[in-house]
Amino acid sequence: MGATGGAPGLPGERERWILVAPQIGRGPVDAGAGGGIARRAGGEEGAQESKAPPLGWQALAARGVDQAGAGHGREYDYRKRIVVEAPRPEREASRLRRLLVVGGTILGLFIVYQVVVYFVAYTDDAYVRSDLVAVASEVTGPILKVHVVDNQDVKKGDRLFTIDPVPFQLIVNQRQAQIDEQKALLKVSEEELSSARAALAASTSAHTYAQQEQVRFADLAKSEYAPRADLDRANDTLRRTAAEMRISEFAIEKAQNGIVAHQAALNLALAEMATAQWGLGKTEVVAPVDGTVTNLTVRTGDTAKANVPIIGIVDGNAWRIMANYKQDYIRSFEVGGTAWVWLDSQPFVFHRARIQGIARGFSREVGEVKLLPYVAPTTDWIRLQRRVPVTLTLVDPPPGFKLYMGADARTII
Repeated sequence: MGATGGAPGLPGERERWILVAPQIGRGPVDAGAGGGIARRAGGEEGAQESKAPPLGWQALAARGVDQAGAGHGREYDYRKRIVVEAPRPEREASRLRRLLVVGGTILGLFIVYQVVVYFVAYTDDAYVRSDLVAVASEVTGPILKVHVVDNQDVKKGDRLFTIDPVPFQLIVNQRQAQIDEQKALLKVSEEELSSARAALAASTSAHTYAQQEQVRFADLAKSEYAPRADLDRANDTLRRTAAEMRISEFAIEKAQNGIVAHQAALNLALAEMATAQWGLGKTEVVAPVDGTVTNLTVRTGDTAKANVPIIGIVDGNAWRIMANYKQDYIRSFEVGGTAWVWLDSQPFVFHRARIQGIARGFSREVGEVKLLPYVAPTTDWIRLQRRVPVTLTLVDPPPGFKLYMGADARTII
């Protein structure tokens, strides 16, 4: 350490002179390099440092009277300390080394990240998905009984609810009566056809005989071997039998048309009967697939409307994982490739999966459900690359393994 009032004694050392003043209505003062007294605002006892001792400091004792403040009776205490500082070139070299270490570390981490993501694609933008089958009755009517409860597992063909069948049974009875009526009318028309054909045969025979008689009487009357009146009767009989033939022909045509009409009416009644029986059969609504009833709200007494879904079933045979991968990842994906799935509903377990499909298109506009899927390009206010939906299916899930539609997942390919 250097001598008092002299130059610093060691390299890198600097003298600091501290002037300590008690609080007498003003703040602490600093003995500047020029020897003057500089006052500083503040109400506490403090100290200020100076690079050089104040002017005339040798003339003052350890506690002396302020020259500039003579007459005020204020006393000050000058103290000196040594501040050791490293040489400037060494400080600059140390700072450069720190910058190089930090920059190298960041660059190394970036290179490692790029190498890892080139061979391993990871995303936490994935979720469990299945098909939600919306079950609706095909007829309208009051619900007589509900056969399932919420979250119940069902098999294909299990009854879900029953609609009151009485109105539909009455329609079936009415259609059956119409069928019986048309069958009876058809039988009458067939009998009329038979009668008309028999009448036609008789009139045809009579007409043939009348023609022969007319020819004979005409020859006899020409030779005057028969009276003219006989020829007139023969001509009249011939005309009458011809008219009877035409009447029989019309009766046959009418009977045939009646048969066609009644047969069509019978076919219509049969079709209406089939519709009525179909409606009666649809009063029992059954599960179309194996799955689980979800969010059941229908109750006995509710009115089921045709083609309006009232029960949802999560398809138990359509489970898959939908993973949205950044578009620069999918270049190496192949259908049938292996993937690994982490389910948030069953953490700390990886399940092997297979790539079932890679979407070949996606929508860039938000809107209603479209044929193309839409994947939002932002997550938590951060805009990301466009992502492509990739469908994964689990390989050999364990017995009794349960998936939950909409649950979060993480995937690695």
